[in-house]
Amino acid sequence: MASKSLRVVNDDDREQQSNEKRLKRLSSFGTVIKESMSANSFQNLLLMFEPMLRQVVQEETQRGLAQWTRSLSKHRRSLRFRLIFPTKLMLPIFTSGKIEGEDSTPLRILLDSTSDENQHESIPFPSSSIKLEIVVVDGDFSPDGYWSAAEFEKSIVKERAGKRPLLTGDVSVTMKDGSASIDEISITDNSSWIRSRHFRIGVRVLPESCGGLRIREAVSEKFVVKDHRGEHYKKSYPPALSDKVWRLEKIAKEGVFHKKLSSSGIETVQDFLRLWTVNQTRLREILGGGMSEKIWETTINHARTCVVGNKHYIHSKEGITIVLNSICEIVSIHIDGVEYPAHALFRDQMASFF
Repeated sequence: MASKSLRVVNDDDREQQSNEKRLKRLSSFGTVIKESMSANSFQNLLLMFEPMLRQVVQEETQRGLAQWTRSLSKHRRSLRFRLIFPTKLMLPIFTSGKIEGEDSTPLRILLDSTSDENQHESIPFPSSSIKLEIVVVDGDFSPDGYWSAAEFEKSIVKERAGKRPLLTGDVSVTMKDGSASIDEISITDNSSWIRSRHFRIGVRVLPESCGGLRIREAVSEKFVVKDHRGEHYKKSYPPALSDKVWRLEKIAKEGVFHKKLSSSGIETVQDFLRLWTVNQTRLREILGGGMSEKIWETTINHARTCVVGNKHYIHSKEGITIVLNSICEIVSIHIDGVEYPAHALFRDQMASFF
């Protein structure tokens, strides 16, 4: 029987085999490079390095995208969305009376965005439709600076026990594309029963409408709500020519000044302004010494806000034609067909025409 020879493989043999395999791989890689270079094939070289280049580009792109995302996130955290009233309220306000903007139009609410640097940003809000709630806020609540949703909640005024809801009408509206209008809203109780004696109108976003994003509430200027019975005695801002003379500041209905003016045939604001234009001395005599200089200036300044209109009156006498407006102010003067500036005619000369 033939005998077989056995070969013992020791550690030195294993190391030698490993080195031989490594040299074989290096030889193969070198052969590839040599073949590529010998063939002068730049395209083949790119194909070999393409996987490595792809990985490098992908890693750098991901790193840059991550930095940009962190920067954008930081910017959006500094951005503050808020609701604002673009105009002030029309005053005075009476119970159950319609609350409007100062231009006698429905109240408007806008969505505004400002950064921490108080610079306005033209960044669109992610939702085109937002549900808003209108509330009454205590006059002591300060609309300046920043406040939390909890602080705003604490400032909301509810109706007194046994009274109907403090706010009626469009107490909830939908804001579309950053704008909303409140067509009908009124307060049913006066403001004299709270410590500040003033109310504000507040508007907030319903939480489910903005996905948890904090939007600061809109808060109006503070105002007094008077009982509607006083509306019959309220002043006009501005007064109309046809308004009763007691609609002017410092002239109370059925008061001393009202009675003196009425007894002299001065019933309307137009009557009052006509006499003031033509003969101020006579007007002061009618009102008497009880009207101080300060009260006089207040009444006159209020009356002068009246819209005179475009209606003109023509008065002719002995070849002189004077064109007057509704309160007897001179528009133009014509003497024998020649026009003269209005200031050329003295007040006492003008008074002689009446």
